[in-house]
Amino acid sequence: MSAPAEHETAGWRQVNEGCGESVSLSPGELSDPHTNGPNERIVITERMTKARSLSIALLALALAALVAAGCGSSPSGDYGGKHPDYATALAGSPPALAALHKQANELLPGGTDAYEKRIAALKGYPVVTNVWASWCGPCRFEFPTLQKLSARYGKRVAFLGVNSEDSDDAARTFLAEAPVPYPSYTDPDKDLFDSLGALGFPDTAFYDRSGELVYLKQGAYAEASELEADVRQYALQGG
Repeated sequence: MSAPAEHETAGWRQVNEGCGESVSLSPGELSDPHTNGPNERIVITERMTKARSLSIALLALALAALVAAGCGSSPSGDYGGKHPDYATALAGSPPALAALHKQANELLPGGTDAYEKRIAALKGYPVVTNVWASWCGPCRFEFPTLQKLSARYGKRVAFLGVNSEDSDDAARTFLAEAPVPYPSYTDPDKDLFDSLGALGFPDTAFYDRSGELVYLKQGAYAEASELEADVRQYALQGG
């Protein structure tokens, strides 16, 4: 008597079908009755299950990469790179604006009161205020543009920052990597953030020469050219 075929002595086994379900199949069901070989339906099912698992794993890796790219980093990739020569670009600025430049990268206390007094003191010059936080990826994305625009227009426009919902240490570390030629007012409890009517990060507030808030851009700019266009429209009034 010949030895029984291996598939006939293997006993009952579990075969996965669908998403996490299993069915019990007898030895006869594991083989094809016509060829006495492996059941093609089972082989195809197993291959499909493996392919589905691989696709899910690859999708998870892709999503993880997208999240990592968007959180706490600059999509532009250059916020810690070379910045303009502020001393050369801003030489000869009017006294009120030169005073801002001397406070470059400083974190100023005083909250809403101090900020509003500064806006009043800058009457005669348009003001652009950027609300930011060091942990905010879109804020970092905008910093290279703010660096360039504050150097380009800083002799005619006052630039300020509001560092909101952040720690001073983290903010200073970031400013050391991405310096700007103007100070930021600290706003750890978001009081100034709320007084401006901001909803998220970043925000950009534009004041006219009389100190009136004329426009608040909520959220990040998609393109550097859009931010520059708003500086020209709302701060310089087309100039």
